[in-house]
Amino acid sequence: MATLSRDLVRFLPPDEAFALGAQWRRAAYSVALNIAEGAAQSSTRQFRRYLQIARGSLDELEGVLELAEGYLPPAKLKEVRLARTHCARLVTALARSLSGNTSPDNRQRLTR
Repeated sequence: MATLSRDLVRFLPPDEAFALGAQWRRAAYSVALNIAEGAAQSSTRQFRRYLQIARGSLDELEGVLELAEGYLPPAKLKEVRLARTHCARLVTALARSLSGNTSPDNRQRLTR
């Protein structure tokens, strides 16, 4: 998300580049950084908490994309929305796998 977002922020007009662009970058970077920081924690519970924060940043990105809608080419907006949704699903699946709240069928899919 961070590298994709970094390229798309350039499409924002100058009056939005600072406020909306900075918020967009912070939310996108927060996803990767919280996953990395959580993975380094000493307990699964702490890791899950960092994954929740990463998921919140992905939700924040959805709001940012709504605000940026008129500024991005439709194809680029669709691409980043699909990537955000995919990342959100991955983070959610990882958090569920750590908490043991998955059915046996889902656990098999997560380990493949």
